[in-house]
Order: sequence, then structure tokens, then C-alpha cells
Amino acid sequence: MTKPTITKITSIGGQSGSAYVATPDSASSNAPVPGMLLFHAFRGLTQEFIDFAETYAKRGYLAVAVDLYYGETSEDFTVARQLMDAMDEDACTDLAVSWADWLRSHSLCTGKIGTVGWCLGGTWSLSTSIATPVDATVIYYGNVAKPAEALSVLHGPVLGHFGTKDEVFGKDLVDSFEEGMAKVGKADAYTNHWYEADHAFANTGGPSFHEESATLADDRTWDFLKHHLS
Repeated sequence: MTKPTITKITSIGGQSGSAYVATPDSASSNAPVPGMLLFHAFRGLTQEFIDFAETYAKRGYLAVAVDLYYGETSEDFTVARQLMDAMDEDACTDLAVSWADWLRSHSLCTGKIGTVGWCLGGTWSLSTSIATPVDATVIYYGNVAKPAEALSVLHGPVLGHFGTKDEVFGKDLVDSFEEGMAKVGKADAYTNHWYEADHAFANTGGPSFHEESATLADDRTWDFLKHHLS
């Protein structure tokens, strides 16, 4: 596996975008691999999410950890919140779709791609899958407040991981999402798992990290992606 390296693109809308890209040793033009777009949490594209890209590459995916903060990160809660609040939805959608196109057409990619994200990134994992055809979507405790009609365009199945103690994105939100999926005939396309854990339970090194729940969620994710992207 190659170490993640910074890759830059010019987006469809003319923005300069960057991401960390990790390539598995097995990837070649003769033996391409599925691709994964990774979306960071609200502190930005920190080392944690670069490490996640490495993990996905070790698992055999061409992994692209997208930077939605244009190079900014912060461990300070207030500053990180300001970065998140300053996000422009249209600009971020442009970046996400552009990276999806880049990944889907990469010579080392089979053309099948998935998305995964944590917290803010979980929100963008789903938003990206609504904005462009994606073969599998994974949401770790993201904001899934979407009108039912927006969900009708989802191309592939969706896997959700949420904590029962989560006071940010809780049961009412997830129930509403499930109802929306059912309303547009996609009830069977959504699988949700609950964990006896708090918000951000899978963010390594964070105050709410819960190893048992994170390991189980990751194992379920690997099985889900193998089934839908292989």
C-alpha cells in the first residue's frame, strides 16, 4: 500500500480541491479495485482521517479522503464549529461530485465507488450519494435529515451506524430517515445498526471513542462494502 499523498483537482465548478489518496498494493491497470470517498468530521481532514484512508487502502480500496475545509483544521471546538458553519453547500457538493467523478474514472478503479463519513462526514457521505450515482453509502452518525423525494435518486444501498446515547443525531432523526426511505420504495436499501455508545463513538482518540462499538461497526462496514462493491 502506498502512503497517502496529496492530490489536487480543479472541480467541475472551477474550484481547487485537494484530497489524500491511498492506493492498495493490489491495484493496477490490469487488476483495478473499488474506490472509496472518505469524508472527515467537523475538525477537518486531520491525521485521523488520513489514517482511515490508509486502513481502507489496506482493505483493498482506492481511498480518497476529501478535504472539505480547503486545508483548514482545528482541534479547538469553537474554531472547528466556525469552519463547519462557514461551509457553502453548493461549493462542497461541487467538490464531492468532482472527486467522485475523478475516482470513478481513475485507471486503478473498477468504476464502482462507495462513500463513507463520520459525523459531518456522515452527512456528506449521504449528500454525495444523492448528488451523484454511488454504489454503496456508509454513514457513521451523520445528519440524515433529507426530504423523502431527495432519497428517491439514491443509486445504491445505505448502511447507518448510530449510538443510542447520541444527543446530536438521535433516534427521531434516524426514524424519520427510515420513513423517508420507505416512502420512496427504498426500505430494503437501508440497513441501520444501533450501538450502546455516544456520538462520535468511532472517532479514534476522541473523548467518546468506544472501541467495542467502533470495531463492530467497522466489521459490518467491511462486509457491506465487500458485498456491494466487489
